[in-house]
Amino acid sequence: MSLFSLFNVSAKKPELKTVTHVDVQRYAGKWYEIASFPQKFQSGCHCTTAEYTLSDKGYLIVENRCNRGSVKGKLSYIKGKAFIQNGTGNAKLKVQFFFPIRGKYWIIDLADNYSYAVVSHPNRKYLWILSRTSKMDDSVYKDILSRLTESGFELTTLVKTIQECE
Repeated sequence: MSLFSLFNVSAKKPELKTVTHVDVQRYAGKWYEIASFPQKFQSGCHCTTAEYTLSDKGYLIVENRCNRGSVKGKLSYIKGKAFIQNGTGNAKLKVQFFFPIRGKYWIIDLADNYSYAVVSHPNRKYLWILSRTSKMDDSVYKDILSRLTESGFELTTLVKTIQECE
């Protein structure tokens, strides 16, 4: 018997899967960040949103906003591009805010009605839970967390985003 089986620990997390298909026209629009794994580039952010707009050049325009330091803090804004990877059902994108760097942006959970989305990176070090509204029903949030745990995410560092901004 190995130490992994003795402590019921998996030696390897399951491969991260994306949703099978994303309708980019329905995905476009404004999303509110409900929770995320804290990242340096988002330090001190409150009222975080992401807005996706279809470009006529075949990519999505990404506009991220937040208020730094408090809900009434200074607006922070960055604009980038999201390129859809062919053959992924539009569920895998490469996001670029600074040329030539592109980060993997995988849509791993998505409501049938596009009311929420969960985005990550295949290494599971990045995670964003997004909603079309600034508040998410607690039962929906708990269901998402349950699916994330089943997918091998360690959620101890997940932080809810302050969205009492409007």
